Amino acid sequence: MVSLRNKALQMLGRRDHSRAELAQKLQAYTETPEEIPALLDDFEARGWLSDSRFAEQWTHYRSQRYGLGRLKQELRQKGITSDIIDASIEAVADQEEETARRLWRKKFGQVAQDPKERAKQLRFLASRGFSTAVIYRVVSAGEDELHSEFDIDE
Repeated sequence: MVSLRNKALQMLGRRDHSRAELAQKLQAYTETPEEIPALLDDFEARGWLSDSRFAEQWTHYRSQRYGLGRLKQELRQKGITSDIIDASIEAVADQEEETARRLWRKKFGQVAQDPKERAKQLRFLASRGFSTAVIYRVVSAGEDELHSEFDIDE
């Protein structure tokens, strides 16, 4: 039988985990859940477990595909505190519109031809967790690009 400590190290060896996430996963491997907090305290003291590091890495990785709303929600579900969430989100906040624009171009590549298609584009970006303001700027900018192509200066 693998010790609880070794199991935790195996999990952390694959990827960083939040404290709450690791505690939840370790419960399946022990009959005495009281030993988990002490083990996690030891790991934090050694620098092997860090909610800040986890949130930073998670945010960086997931920000390539999702908006700030989705990132905040996922981090809350993983047991990260609001202070740490705000700090990790701040690092990628200025890239949100650029990310939304890139995803919009990849998925649709062209301006909506009718209200139904426009609603589909808006829903897609909303489902990815982008803010309403960013969504409308991205979709409207696509329309502006289309209109500027047909403006003829004489």
